[in-house]
Amino acid sequence: MTSRPRTRRFALVAGGGTAGHLVPAVAVAEVLVDRRGPGSVELVGSRRGHEATRTAPVGIPSTLLPGRGIVRQFDPAGLLANARAVAGLSAAVIGAAALIVRRRPAVVVAVGGYASVPAALAAACAGVPVVVVNVDAVPGLANRVVARLARASAVAGAGTPLPRAVVTGAPVRAEVAALAGAGREGPSAEARRALGVPGDRILVVAVGGSLGARRINQAVLDLVERWQDRRDVAVYHIVGRRDAPWAAGEHPGAAGPAGAFGVGDGAAGLWYRQVAFEDRMPVVYRAADVVIGRAGAMTVAELATVGVPSVLVPLPGAPGDHQTANASVLAAVGGAVLVPDAQCDGVALAEVLGPVVADPKRRRAMAAAAAALGRPAAAEAVASVVEAHARPGGQQVTWQCHEPLQSKGTS
Repeated sequence: MTSRPRTRRFALVAGGGTAGHLVPAVAVAEVLVDRRGPGSVELVGSRRGHEATRTAPVGIPSTLLPGRGIVRQFDPAGLLANARAVAGLSAAVIGAAALIVRRRPAVVVAVGGYASVPAALAAACAGVPVVVVNVDAVPGLANRVVARLARASAVAGAGTPLPRAVVTGAPVRAEVAALAGAGREGPSAEARRALGVPGDRILVVAVGGSLGARRINQAVLDLVERWQDRRDVAVYHIVGRRDAPWAAGEHPGAAGPAGAFGVGDGAAGLWYRQVAFEDRMPVVYRAADVVIGRAGAMTVAELATVGVPSVLVPLPGAPGDHQTANASVLAAVGGAVLVPDAQCDGVALAEVLGPVVADPKRRRAMAAAAAALGRPAAAEAVASVVEAHARPGGQQVTWQCHEPLQSKGTS
């Protein structure tokens, strides 16, 4: 993915490293392209991030910069890794500066992750306005740094501790936004058919991210053993690419076509299917009665947008314990049940899922509570904030590293 020299852009949308940063970046970029026309926006990511293996949306060019994130350890290996990270950051800032000279953007949008910092620093030195997009309840280090330089911080929810915060919601994928509130109506028979899932059972979907979450996967396998005689439940288990070989080996009858296998046909008990990866998450959301998963910001935002009951198991050790904060927002209104990672096993899942599976009224209430927090128009709201702070066209890049805005008395 390379950029074309000397082509001007309205906006550079910078960030990534993980899918949790890439998804909102693409969602905002697509809205800006719809408003400003083809070629008006460029994605700026990292060569080492999730975006390096994903194809940019049609019509949105992209540039990948060098660099890596800071590790939170102070042994010799950690110090060496961080020294390399600082060197990579310096190279990325130079690359971002050159990109800004070529593109002369009216605004830079920083969505978080280590890929956003070089572009934001270069933009600040060039006098280009910066707008931060923050989707987690607790901001990460990159956004806390960049927000000091930004004209505005578009945040997912009220109370996010960033300067000049504007509550917009977390930008979700267009195909998810199109399903807003659909979960209130119950699972979709068409979505069930697309996944090959029985239409007459309560469907529990378990997902731990693209690589997998070993704690959740082990707990779900334990749950499957406990529920093996149930004829009213189906379990669709997305184990992740990293955990797929291990998970297949943990269950008899392992490998099948396309990395999927089941436990019989469910005639004698539980229907169960295991898949390594699923890129049809909007279909999965529409098929599910309840979802078990981590509490990344985009997962929580998508569950709320569609209106799907969930059991959330926050990732332990996440910076600022932001996944617990994300999950707590949904759990506080009754849209989800929060299970701490240390307590997540087959027994705990059976205890929290049992009442949800048995009670359709509770599932409908959870779906409605989740949907009430959904913000399907978040990407449009963020795009409006970006446009409001973009500089007028025709200005030249003038290099002058500015002080953080709040030091000038801006509030």
